[in-house]
Amino acid sequence: MGKQFFVLVAAVVVCAVAVVELRHRNRQLYVQLQALQSERDAHVTEWGQLLLEEGAWSQHRRIEATARSRLGMDLPDPRQIVVIRSQSAGGRQ
Repeated sequence: MGKQFFVLVAAVVVCAVAVVELRHRNRQLYVQLQALQSERDAHVTEWGQLLLEEGAWSQHRRIEATARSRLGMDLPDPRQIVVIRSQSAGGRQ
């Protein structure tokens, strides 16, 4: 019976060490998970800001103002506009 007792104690000690190791690994993985979630949140925030910036840059008024100020472009006089209509395959306009 003494030999069985020592085997049982050894098994309990091995299980206890395994539990400690698994808890430690679990804590490490949880810290890693939190870091990744924080990084994800930062990327989501940046993505939202980039979408807002894209919307601001693509507004027609801003494009027109940039064309006028930086490129010296202006709307043509209506008399200068020529509309060209292409004929379709059936000969209709």
